[in-house]
Amino acid sequence: MKRVTLLMAALCVAGSAAATDLDVKIAYYSKVVTAEGVVREARYEEKMLRRAGHVWSSRVLPAHVEEHSNGAPHKHFNHVVLPRHVILENGKPRVEFVDAHAKEVVRVPPAEYDNVSFDGSWDHAYYLLDSKRLKAMPVTARVSSVAGARWREREDKGLFERVLWDDQRQVPLVIESGDKAATFFNRMELTVQPTLTRDLPWQKLKGYSQKEYSDFLD
Repeated sequence: MKRVTLLMAALCVAGSAAATDLDVKIAYYSKVVTAEGVVREARYEEKMLRRAGHVWSSRVLPAHVEEHSNGAPHKHFNHVVLPRHVILENGKPRVEFVDAHAKEVVRVPPAEYDNVSFDGSWDHAYYLLDSKRLKAMPVTARVSSVAGARWREREDKGLFERVLWDDQRQVPLVIESGDKAATFFNRMELTVQPTLTRDLPWQKLKGYSQKEYSDFLD
């Protein structure tokens, strides 16, 4: 599943307060009802570390998958299960994936971003919201249980978007999108962790071999 789905693209809000360092857990849920009446649901979680110039995100995998992976040869590149590291360099993002078992850092060139579900936007990686779309969404009277966070919502041609935006921490706490006919629904919920990770994973890559995405192509 792509990291950014329909109506869930993301940027920061221009002119807002400066963003803070964050450790968050992100829960994704999607539901699709086909024309044949088949209901397909998907759930997964990710962890994200946000620091100045760095965004590290990793899929939360079942324990049996983690155990099976330990020590196993990694012959294929699967960007979904590998931690993604987005670095801001000279105003542009650079993307790499880290395989801790093989001790490899796989660098992905811009021409291949689509193949790893990255849209090339640093703001999308860092803030998880689209500033233009967010500013166009009116603040509603819907009650928020989080101090400093307000709901913004919009509807257009049977489609809806809802965002619970935390102005202080500059992050969406909830993003929902779907259609009024209930044929699809997406929800992304962030839980901000109470403490920050000090032992940052991108600072522990000394000795890792450097690979290119093309090394894994047939």
